[in-house]
Amino acid sequence: MRGKGHRLAAAGGAALIATSVLAGCGSGDGGITINVYKYPQENFQKIVDNCNAQADGYEIVYHKLPREADGQREQMVRRLAAGDAGMDVLALDVTWTAELAKAGWIKEFTGQARSEVEDGTLETPLETARYEGKLYGAPDNTNVQLLWYRADLVPTPPKTWDEMIELGAKLQADGNDKTPGLVAAQGKQYEGLVVLYNTLVSTAGGQIVDDNGTKAVVDDGAVKALEVLKKFATSDVVDPSFSNAAEDDARLAMEGGKAAFMLNWPYVYAAAQKVETIAPHLKWAPYPSIDGDPAKVTVGGINYAVSAFTEHTEESFDAVLCLRSAEHQKFAAINDGVPPTIESVYDDPEMAEPYPMKEAILETLKNASVRPRTPAYQNVSTVISTILSPPAGIDPRGTAERLRTELQDALDSKGVLP
Repeated sequence: MRGKGHRLAAAGGAALIATSVLAGCGSGDGGITINVYKYPQENFQKIVDNCNAQADGYEIVYHKLPREADGQREQMVRRLAAGDAGMDVLALDVTWTAELAKAGWIKEFTGQARSEVEDGTLETPLETARYEGKLYGAPDNTNVQLLWYRADLVPTPPKTWDEMIELGAKLQADGNDKTPGLVAAQGKQYEGLVVLYNTLVSTAGGQIVDDNGTKAVVDDGAVKALEVLKKFATSDVVDPSFSNAAEDDARLAMEGGKAAFMLNWPYVYAAAQKVETIAPHLKWAPYPSIDGDPAKVTVGGINYAVSAFTEHTEESFDAVLCLRSAEHQKFAAINDGVPPTIESVYDDPEMAEPYPMKEAILETLKNASVRPRTPAYQNVSTVISTILSPPAGIDPRGTAERLRTELQDALDSKGVLP
């Protein structure tokens, strides 16, 4: 599988990237084209160029998918449903693995390819690439949210949701409403709300859907999560726009000096460096827990899959192994801000400056959680976000009953969503 001279030497990978950018495409002139479909990633073409400089008998061509996840999925699903052989390698959101695997549209990683993907890759990202015990994807990048806070206002960050609410209230009281005590997070009716709830459920030791992805559970832990979400959404310190807020709304609230705390992805660090009044004070900490035990934060990210309809199976798997190599993951982390899935990359000295929060990310990833793994995930996500919106209207026991009933209907749906 890797006998094509494609593996990067650990010490020389970064230099190879720089060289290939100047050299352009290399030996991939054997007439075989491997079409890679991925969201718009600013520096991804440089990784493609580097892989092409080493490819034996094929050339990778990067096709940009729509920027929004729904648009990406729609394009891939429609073409896969038609048996389109022009798609070879697919960059999939971590929630799509079960859906496409169940439909028979992506190939299983076996043998040496599976061994190389699993070797050194963090376990939770790997879990997002598995379905029914088989590996259907190669984790490329991952993501987890952290607690971001103003160190000039909060010398010691809170460890639990209750502490965060109490600290926010104290800031407001001490500042006579002039000191921000608000907490910014994602409460809009969309996937961000599902991520927030899933994190709370996993942290409470609960479950939304069973391990087989066929039965709605919504157990006591899931009810506890509803209680926490309700308390937060109706507290005095929640951002007033919480029920309509997505990631960038939370970021802008923090950058605008309106929040002392924020739950968000690591990309906010680089963005905040451009805001002189906030940058020196923006710090990070582990995501707040419920009862003191570490939070089990929901992972995001992208997995590479190989289309079941490709006419170039061996070359497609080889391309995947190059595109998501350790050196290329480091390059993408430094230049595009996407956290790696290979653990050793976090120890690289070059990661220290662009990722000062890398130890917190790695610690969080080792105790992270995945979203419900089911071929009907798109239906599941829609049901959860609809029922939980607005979060202030949650009635924990009543909402749990409704979730259990409507999620079962979603799980019983047939086939892949159009």
